[in-house]
Amino acid sequence: MSCLVVIGSMTTDFVVNTVRPPQMGETIEGEQFETFFGGKGANQAVVAARLGAEVSMIGAVGDDTFGEEILANLTDCGVDTSGVKVIPDQSSGSAHITVVDGDNAIVIVLGANGDVEPQLIAEADELLADVTCILLQNELPVEVVEYVIDYCHQRNITLLYDPAPAREISIDLLEKVDYLTPNETEFLVLFPGQTISDVLANYPNQLIVTLGDKGVKYHDGTEIVHVPAPTVDKVVDSTGAGDTFNGALAVQLSKGKALKEAIRFASAAAALSVTKRGAQTGAPTEQEVNVQLAQNH
Repeated sequence: MSCLVVIGSMTTDFVVNTVRPPQMGETIEGEQFETFFGGKGANQAVVAARLGAEVSMIGAVGDDTFGEEILANLTDCGVDTSGVKVIPDQSSGSAHITVVDGDNAIVIVLGANGDVEPQLIAEADELLADVTCILLQNELPVEVVEYVIDYCHQRNITLLYDPAPAREISIDLLEKVDYLTPNETEFLVLFPGQTISDVLANYPNQLIVTLGDKGVKYHDGTEIVHVPAPTVDKVVDSTGAGDTFNGALAVQLSKGKALKEAIRFASAAAALSVTKRGAQTGAPTEQEVNVQLAQNH
């Protein structure tokens, strides 16, 4: 059985590199066009598999060429796809990404990801029987996200919830999540009008706020802990950095690592991911992460 199960989205990423983003109604010339495999769920699954975890994917693709290629890529990366449903007469998910100076703006088209239903998770009992940790994101219908949170809480399954893209969710549900990993923007949606420092103390060793190149903050039950971000020579593409962090964090936590140690490892993995193009192709190996940690020690 799988140690980690990712319940989430799978997409094809269509990436345009340009010197600046176009204004509304404007057409500009891009510098480069590439396609990559993506989707927050698939990204996190590939990251975890590349770091040596046994990983299964639960979600949906369309019955198109893109769906076939998505499943083939996951299999090639060592991810079990027996929990993925092919939706008839539906397109697979896609992401349309504009990259400027290493940073990105993304438009998501859910496609088959939007057709995932709670029943798909309910039917995956065999995959979930001995799971160590489940990873969940917001590129699925809200009723599925809520179902998974309750499912894990009722069965005492460790859940790492990456609330991206940002959307409101009840505090009652958030309190059922073992690890919540918003970035600064997502934090403001979840906790409007509140500061990170004020909220962290209410969720010790549970709320982990990622701050990009400023590192990560969480509360250890006594005080706020700041884990600095490792430095890299050059940022090439930040697409998937958050997914790399979450996938790596889940792997380390499933091994029983202490939270601070797991965050340091995940931060190093995320830092390495931005030095390559593509959300999945940038995912590092465990050896590469350990070298990065040694260099930044």
